[in-house]
Amino acid sequence: MAKVALNFEDGVTRFIETTGYETIAEAAYRLGVNIPLDCADGACGTCKCLSKSGSFDPGDYIDEALSEEEAENGYGLACQMRPKSDMIVDIFASAAACKVELRTYETEITGLTFLSSEIVRLKAKITDGSTITFLPGQYANILVPGSTETRSYSFSCLSDTNEMEFIIRLIPNAGLMSNYLRQAKIGEALSITGPVGSFYSRDVKRETLFFAGGTGIAPFIAMLEKLNKEGNPQLIKLFYGATTVENIIDLDRIKMFTNLNVAVYPCVSSENCDAYPSGYVTQWVNKEELKEEIYDIYICGPNAMVDAVKSSLAAHQINFENFYTEKFVPTGMLTV
Repeated sequence: MAKVALNFEDGVTRFIETTGYETIAEAAYRLGVNIPLDCADGACGTCKCLSKSGSFDPGDYIDEALSEEEAENGYGLACQMRPKSDMIVDIFASAAACKVELRTYETEITGLTFLSSEIVRLKAKITDGSTITFLPGQYANILVPGSTETRSYSFSCLSDTNEMEFIIRLIPNAGLMSNYLRQAKIGEALSITGPVGSFYSRDVKRETLFFAGGTGIAPFIAMLEKLNKEGNPQLIKLFYGATTVENIIDLDRIKMFTNLNVAVYPCVSSENCDAYPSGYVTQWVNKEELKEEIYDIYICGPNAMVDAVKSSLAAHQINFENFYTEKFVPTGMLTV
């Protein structure tokens, strides 16, 4: 049995499980997920998809349906692909077109921990006893109580849980969710919809760079939790910038990931202190610090930070195989 995450073009993710010798398409249709499909014989190419993680038996197909070059680059035909491991697969259609709807979970608040004057850790438990599955790095939409507005926050916990966790920045003297969380109480109800997003950790096969700005640390906490659980041996360098000392959070938590090879580089941009270097994460983007020939890179933070890191990587000719970004925008939503 293998778990397969189907990622749709509109950012929705649906998890399915294959049994025995089922193809991805067979498992999807058994569970009511109508991914693109026509001949089901490997002849038309309608169900062409892209494997982002995991391994599979490609099955039988004709060259007109899938070229040799496409196969070498990870593409396959869902009607022929039989997973050999858990997989992440991009489906070239929207979730709506495939009759997939995001699930909304009714929860109650179980934790409100103010990590600084500007940051709160929110925990919310699903009330019907079910669990949520997501890819580390993805986010959920939380309905602001008393309104019709939602705000999006990255998970900062392991998947397959009945208690979700988020790290949230409180906007000073403003913000619907910020104002709510300042007075929220344990036991209050929250409606949370997800998972969503194409920013998530892939297989870590080489030295990897994480760049986090502010509460952009949240998805990396989820990624590190998973990698620590798996005991991944690859070195990960986490460059973590915040405006003030109090907003550097969860370093003790990261230090507890003893089954993981991670080096953390924190810095503070808006005040001088003895604890951390002053400045921005770009101070480490140079050939003296980054000596490998090639990296995989993940960036999550404010727009200005993401753009600055991109420019520094180019200026210092830091080479990468894979590059993934998620930016903050004013409403709290995340975009790739």
